[in-house]
Amino acid sequence: MVRTQPPDELSDYEWLLAFQSQWHLLSDLSFSDLLLWVPEDDAPDCEVFTCIAQIRPVTGPTALEDDVIGEQIAYELDHQVMVAYLSHEISETSDNALSAGIPVDVWAIPVLRGGRCIAVLERHTNQMGMRATGLLEENYLEAADILTSMILEGHFPLAPVSDKAFAPRVCDGVLRVQVGGRISYASPNAITAFRRLGAQGDVADEDFSTLIRSVMRGVESMGQTIQADLAEQRSVVFDVEQPRASMRVVVLPLAVQGEQMGSLVLCRDTTDLRTRDRMLVTKDATIREIHHRVKNNLQTVAALLRMQSRRLESEEGRDALRDAMRRVSSISVVHDMLSHSLDEDVAFDGVCDRILLMVGDLAATSGSVRAVRVGSFGQVRADAATSLAMMITELCQNAIEHGLQGGEGCIEVRPETFEEGMTVDVVDNGVGLPDGFKLGNQTSLGLAIISTLVSDLGGALEIGDRTDGQGTCARLALPSLV
Repeated sequence: MVRTQPPDELSDYEWLLAFQSQWHLLSDLSFSDLLLWVPEDDAPDCEVFTCIAQIRPVTGPTALEDDVIGEQIAYELDHQVMVAYLSHEISETSDNALSAGIPVDVWAIPVLRGGRCIAVLERHTNQMGMRATGLLEENYLEAADILTSMILEGHFPLAPVSDKAFAPRVCDGVLRVQVGGRISYASPNAITAFRRLGAQGDVADEDFSTLIRSVMRGVESMGQTIQADLAEQRSVVFDVEQPRASMRVVVLPLAVQGEQMGSLVLCRDTTDLRTRDRMLVTKDATIREIHHRVKNNLQTVAALLRMQSRRLESEEGRDALRDAMRRVSSISVVHDMLSHSLDEDVAFDGVCDRILLMVGDLAATSGSVRAVRVGSFGQVRADAATSLAMMITELCQNAIEHGLQGGEGCIEVRPETFEEGMTVDVVDNGVGLPDGFKLGNQTSLGLAIISTLVSDLGGALEIGDRTDGQGTCARLALPSLV
């Protein structure tokens, strides 16, 4: 259970964002389209207003077919928005112009905060499509009137609701709970949701805390807790979880001029959403486990290659197995990173650092080699991460064997990302390229692997002497890998 407090310390901008996160309540309860108008700061005497947000009701027909966001009201002192802004009172008219002859009631409601009007809420109700008055409509409109009064008093928005993906709306289910806890009205969807949890009867006229206690099995104190929250006018968000059903409940206290008006309770059957979430969690766990097992299998292969290389008497055979072991290990690094991630993108900086540590340990047969990364790769999609890891491994190996000639030195991997792609420079401070070197004339397996992989990614490879004459630079030019 989460108890939240009204956003008193927010800036006006944050307040309006919180307002928009909850104004669907007023839209659905009043069966109306809502527009939010804010004054332009640089306009003289706030005579220019801009529409910054619009919402249509789920519970009824729209009164505004076209989007109004971005439109302005300028220098119309008799416009109802201007009247509401200056008077701090509701301005009401009937307007047919916006709806091609359809009768529309328009209310301009000043959005007050601390005695200041920071915006104007315009409410358009399509009278032609209004539903026949019944118990639902009466309760919805009564609740809408209470919320309108709270806007005028600066008490709306109510406490912010976290986890918007599960936040209920009016169409999901509504309860009107009076002072003292009696449920005076329950919408059909609310009744269905509670019955799915095992509640008996019509829900209406029952005590809300008793009802919650009856469906919250195993939590005997829940009813008393809810009763205390209702008495103290606290906003509450909680979930009712059962093996076969679940529901999100939001309790919003209502008050006008200091007088408690009970609470508006929104409830949403989240059974299907919870089931889907559990399936996604299971799927993510399965994918991570697969990556973990692939990593373990690759490490086993690398260990077998290492054991086999130690048994060979041929130096050439041992070198070939060590190269194969290094390549397998570089692939296992990518799968190890994926096994700890919730998505299919890889934070490649960690992969590169581990490859540099591994390559330096395996390839430097004499002296010491310092291999470092300068710059950041960012996120790389999983299907490209393996190829990129292999290419960096081979380029570093070539730099150690040929550029440094197995001796001491430094290798730097310098990634640089752009909007259209990235470049990766592998730079050493060795002896440079031999005379007459031309890329493509070599029979090296490593260069053949790099050429194939870079071609698959749609990139290009260049190898040349450094501009300062202090070694070799191999450059990978690659398209975007995200």
